[in-house]
Amino acid sequence: MRLYLQTMPASAEAPRYVQIVLEQDLLGGWTLYRESGTQGGKATLKREQFLERDAAIAAFEKTRDAQLKRGFRVMFAQGLDGPHGR
Repeated sequence: MRLYLQTMPASAEAPRYVQIVLEQDLLGGWTLYRESGTQGGKATLKREQFLERDAAIAAFEKTRDAQLKRGFRVMFAQGLDGPHGR
């Protein structure tokens, strides 16, 4: 699953973005990647690993909801077919 969120730019500033990616690894675990920064500028990448799918999805949704509350808007979504990406 992948979400790309972005803020609306204020004046001449570059917009800020957050990309949230949830991937399954080869051993059956799950990795949540959170990348954030300024469009065209420096970025920060954080990684968190989970053993269970439900815990990984809960963390993905919690991260998404927190960014939406901060004023980010979804620009691109991939792999979110069902209620939990199933």
